[in-house]
Amino acid sequence: MSRPALSERSAGRRESAQGGLLGEKAARKSPVRQVRVAQIVTSFTAGAGGITLRGTLGLDPDRYSTTIFAGEGGSLADRAEEAGFPVISVRHMSPARRIYPWLDAQGVRELASHLAAGEFDLVHTHSAKAGALGRIAARRVGVPTVVHSFHGFPFHEFQSPVVRGALLTIERRLARMTDYFLTDGTVVAAEAVRLRLAPPDRIRAIASPIDDGILPVSDSSRRRARRVLGIPEDAKVVGTAARLDTQKAPIDMVEAIAALRRPDVYMVWVGDGNLRSKTERLIRKRGLDDRFILAGNRSDVSTLLPGFDVFAMSSLYEGLPCAVVEAMTSGVPVVATAVNSVPEIVIPGKTGLLARPGDPASLSRALAYVLDHPDEAARMAAAARVHVGDRFRPEVLGQDLTEAYEIALRHAGER
Repeated sequence: MSRPALSERSAGRRESAQGGLLGEKAARKSPVRQVRVAQIVTSFTAGAGGITLRGTLGLDPDRYSTTIFAGEGGSLADRAEEAGFPVISVRHMSPARRIYPWLDAQGVRELASHLAAGEFDLVHTHSAKAGALGRIAARRVGVPTVVHSFHGFPFHEFQSPVVRGALLTIERRLARMTDYFLTDGTVVAAEAVRLRLAPPDRIRAIASPIDDGILPVSDSSRRRARRVLGIPEDAKVVGTAARLDTQKAPIDMVEAIAALRRPDVYMVWVGDGNLRSKTERLIRKRGLDDRFILAGNRSDVSTLLPGFDVFAMSSLYEGLPCAVVEAMTSGVPVVATAVNSVPEIVIPGKTGLLARPGDPASLSRALAYVLDHPDEAARMAAAARVHVGDRFRPEVLGQDLTEAYEIALRHAGER
């Protein structure tokens, strides 16, 4: 059941205080009720899940009370609950990007039940699937304020025109039930305005935060990382941290490494996903069994980064990936695909190299250059550390979210 807006509840308190001076003083002294926030994310793991958790940690606990809703099996649930944030699993929210009418309808009903019971003031959804189910459920039960974060878009140039057009239409309709929008990076925000996914006065570009304690590259940290990975100290190592799914294009990475034709180059892919079997088959087919390591999901990525000579990203679309920022903070040279907001931090020839998405030959050429020119790679890595600076600290996101939430709450009250 929906509740009165904050302004209406405040008016009610003022009316009840008119009975006398004592009541008036009590009303003035009573603390402001916390804003109840529901964070809804498809998968509570690294990426959008990590941004969700770090943003929640950055909010003032005296002002905001937060509950996290996510699909089952999220690796960050324990960390969130240790910090005092309840995590509720949504059984009917599939991480798959495809639309499953029956399952998705169940997901909306399940979320609506949770949101109604929690009497939330604000729902903040993340990514495509949670963004759709969460916004529909929030409006169905009358949640006053809805905020949505674009961590990239669900549509991209590698889809058929029919699929891309359908997804764009869905996002435009969902925009009508959204009070405020957040994006990973300026380019994604600009695209959202240009594509009529968000009005210009109700969207904000934020910096995706990374955790503290990213280990810098040094001789000792490099040796330790390679011992953990079982890689010779004198080998050349390309590494990445990403899901094994279509968005991250692991097949392109396999082809790019194979095209190097260099037996001294190892590839380490940290992360897992639904394309693991297909990726393994191609690794065997290309004869890379002993040099292309699928390390699976790990919690020690920050300590493995110094073991890489190059951090590579083969994604077909992104927001502004935290993994790239973490690699730059560690001091690892970066090669990434030129998608969405990535060029905001990977400035070609200055802080890294960009390759064409969906083009393994382009990615392979960029990797070869960085591997063959270590002095140039070190120069770009040093410039990248300066470029990212302190913009991606959790407290910066906390301030951004606070300001965005206050604007959204005010807008919803006016609406």
